[in-house]
Amino acid sequence: MKLVKTILRPNKVEDVKNVLSALHVFGLTVTEVRGHGKQKGRTVMYRGHEYSVDVLTKMEVEVVVSDEMVDPVVAAIIAAARTGEVGDGRIFVVPVEESYRIRTGDLLRD
Repeated sequence: MKLVKTILRPNKVEDVKNVLSALHVFGLTVTEVRGHGKQKGRTVMYRGHEYSVDVLTKMEVEVVVSDEMVDPVVAAIIAAARTGEVGDGRIFVVPVEESYRIRTGDLLRD
């Protein structure tokens, strides 16, 4: 199993959820996060004053999938989340050694 962790623009979350659903990937976690990469923030005007915002609001979408689903899931996320602009986000794929269902205590495999 692998954890596919995606940092993306907030307006792309619904598009990513839809493509994951089409791949029959239904269990996911969505979290609001803040940070920056190459984008390094931006300058905004508020009530006539300029402010530097060095961390931007992004969304994190996490799904755990079987090893054979990683490539289709990553390709679908890229297709749904890409705008072609700096700040589109990142995808991280991390091995998952074990997963347990809390309700029953069962060890889950794929």
